[in-house]
Amino acid sequence: MRRALKRADDGKTLDPTEVEVLLSATGVALEQLMSTAARVRDQGLADAGRSGIVTYSKKVFIPLTRLCRDRCHYCTFATTPGRVHSPFLSPDEVLEIARQGAALGCKEALFTLGDAPEDRWDAAKKWLEEAGYDSTLDYVRAMSIRVLEETGLLPHLNPGVMSWQNLQRLKPVAPSMGMMLETTSRRLFEEKGQPHYGSPDKDPAIRLRVLEDAGRSNVPFTTGLLIGIGENLEERADSIFALRKIARQYGGIQEVIIQGFRVKPDTAMRNDADVPLDEWLAAIAATRVVLGPRMRVQAPPNLVDLAEARLLLDAGVDDFGGVSPLTPDHVNPERPWPQIDDLAKVTADAGFTLRERLTAHPEYLREPWLDPRLISHVEALVDPDTGLANEAAFPKGLPWQEPDGGWDSVGRTDLHTAIDTEGRRTETRSDFDAAYGDWDVLREDVAARRAAEADGKLAEQTGDASRAAHGGAGAPERIAAETKAALAAAERDPAGLSDAQALTLMTATGPALDQLAKIADDLRKATVGDDVTYVVNRNINFTNVCYTGCRFCAFAQRRTDADAYSLSMDEVAQRAEEAWVIGATEVCMQGGIHPDLPGTAYADLVRAIKDRVPQMHVHAYSPMEIVNGSVRTGLSIEDFLISVKEAGLDSIPGTAAEILDDDVRWILTKGKLPTASWIEVITTAHKVGLPSSSTMMYGHVDAPHHWVQHLRTIAAVQDQTGGFTEFVLLPFIHTNSPIYLAGVARPGPTYDENRAVHAMSRIMLHGRIDNIQCSWVKLGTDGCVDVLNGGVNDIGGTLMEETISRMAGSKHGSRKSIEELTQMATAAGRPARQRTTTYGEIPQTSHTALELA
Repeated sequence: MRRALKRADDGKTLDPTEVEVLLSATGVALEQLMSTAARVRDQGLADAGRSGIVTYSKKVFIPLTRLCRDRCHYCTFATTPGRVHSPFLSPDEVLEIARQGAALGCKEALFTLGDAPEDRWDAAKKWLEEAGYDSTLDYVRAMSIRVLEETGLLPHLNPGVMSWQNLQRLKPVAPSMGMMLETTSRRLFEEKGQPHYGSPDKDPAIRLRVLEDAGRSNVPFTTGLLIGIGENLEERADSIFALRKIARQYGGIQEVIIQGFRVKPDTAMRNDADVPLDEWLAAIAATRVVLGPRMRVQAPPNLVDLAEARLLLDAGVDDFGGVSPLTPDHVNPERPWPQIDDLAKVTADAGFTLRERLTAHPEYLREPWLDPRLISHVEALVDPDTGLANEAAFPKGLPWQEPDGGWDSVGRTDLHTAIDTEGRRTETRSDFDAAYGDWDVLREDVAARRAAEADGKLAEQTGDASRAAHGGAGAPERIAAETKAALAAAERDPAGLSDAQALTLMTATGPALDQLAKIADDLRKATVGDDVTYVVNRNINFTNVCYTGCRFCAFAQRRTDADAYSLSMDEVAQRAEEAWVIGATEVCMQGGIHPDLPGTAYADLVRAIKDRVPQMHVHAYSPMEIVNGSVRTGLSIEDFLISVKEAGLDSIPGTAAEILDDDVRWILTKGKLPTASWIEVITTAHKVGLPSSSTMMYGHVDAPHHWVQHLRTIAAVQDQTGGFTEFVLLPFIHTNSPIYLAGVARPGPTYDENRAVHAMSRIMLHGRIDNIQCSWVKLGTDGCVDVLNGGVNDIGGTLMEETISRMAGSKHGSRKSIEELTQMATAAGRPARQRTTTYGEIPQTSHTALELA
């Protein structure tokens, strides 16, 4: 104990064992721990520019539904349909609570509810159906908008477990959200008789995933621990460190609540005891020490007597959370809120000033954390000098809507003045150290992952041997028996390779790689013949403003950065018309996730092109953009896709795939859609009649076994839908990539890896996807010629401009003429042939007979 206290006091980094010791502190040891925690808290307040300020949020509590599919043994909030007058509060009831709160100067509407009650209770499901809502979360979203528009209160949403897509859908209607982690103890979840047994949403892994997804989605998130429900000190320490890791990596945890367990009558734990005050204080103080000065640490003041609230401050608390002058604490109904004046006096007696804040803390009242549709609501209530609440302000309803003026009102810079003469970036984005999460944590995670792989057989197969061969020792003259067997299997039954055989071939070098390329090229010839196909197209990247936080992307900018640009509708249509005039049959259009982009802009951009050039094939919008459009319009993914198809969209690019493995994706990107969501968008697009390409970006933080599984996933989707027109290989361009500049990713794939990946794509997708495409932008002419002799039949398009790869540092240009593409095919000993986007023949009478200038 003495050693742990000394290390804490000296500001040393503590390990879980030391924190477990501190959690047991009592008496003098507890006083010393609390003193250290208070000092850490005070440093954080000084660093934030608000020394001596303790905050709270003046709120109303809106219990939207008390039904829940979980069965937590300590909960008195959740009930059964027979004990409530209605499964859900009606809109009128919600608004009445909100209006009363607004009249009292409250600024937060805390929506609290049970998890997905419709999955357990027929009454809840029926109520939602009759009210016209597909789910509880849809009703939460609708009521949040009503509260914003009719009362001006700022919603804080506590709807329980949410998916990544749920978070995207709810972010535009709430400045903040929350969900208690409670504990990471699997014992309390898995063992019969424990408090979380039989409660599917209390799986610690699921709850940690929600916290991660919130951080990835730039959602200011409140979470915390419930102390004294049966967890031991080791489990308690583990929970604190789990919160620290996620907070550091994503930056989305705005505050951590340390809540002491209070026994409730009529619950399964009614015979247990309240958590002792000293144990709760030790948990608060230890959490403060571990999470550090920047974290806001909160403890509910109504769970202690007013005289004891001073001890919460002594333990390192700097926030009291929501306090309501109107509604009870529905989770702890036996504990009334203290009067705000009384709480202010206790705070003053401890040497602090109590100040009201908004539902999101000051540092989160800005992009990318705050959705643009909420800016006016926040500005009406915030003190601009401090970022805290304007205590004299009373909420008033304001419209919740898309940014005024549509897409053409967005500020823009001309593309050609935003990048250098070579078309490449010369500086990183202005928020490099904040946009992507904590680079140090990311480096630690990648190092641990690589070390774990190096300890197993998998690493021998995927990385070490391959990289050693690439290091220049010379190609082996003999082919190992295992490799010979895999090659024979590939020749006999290409699509039937086992994972082990595929992995062996994916790391082939020397004569084995040559033989692999020949097998792939023979398959190519038998499947599609000798023609090397290409499309005459123009890329239009209509904006590079993006707040998704993809760590590999050198294209994305903040809208205030010098390199930021956005094209107007007319500029987009003009570029399409220019392309048509000189022979293009396709425009490929994608852009960043611009915070001001109206959901309707996606259809409007397509219409602008079709109005100008009706015959142009519009190939547009990655799955990430489609999810964004769905969220911003409030339409389902299917309905959104139908809307842009009706506007004239002809097909979609299967980009944003990167590697379809979430462990890799969450290193490579901070906020991009997870694998399951990518698959959902693609399969839905195919369902509504929009074909797509499919892609893989490789050679960064991935390994060959990820490539094998990615190809398996692509094959499975194609088996289901048949909607992929081609598979496009995209080698990672490292030069200007943030994840490479930060020392996390390697500098792209090797020469042998490029050859193997293209050949294996032909082999593993045989009988499913006929067209395998290489990227001349990324591989260059020589690289494309090599893979054209190893299974590839398509070299993409003329592009005319391609901003994303150029800004990443590609040195292979941004356009190719038809003559240059033909020369590439000729160098591979094959004829070239122009195609349509969907690999059809170009009519001889087409305008595309014109030579591309």
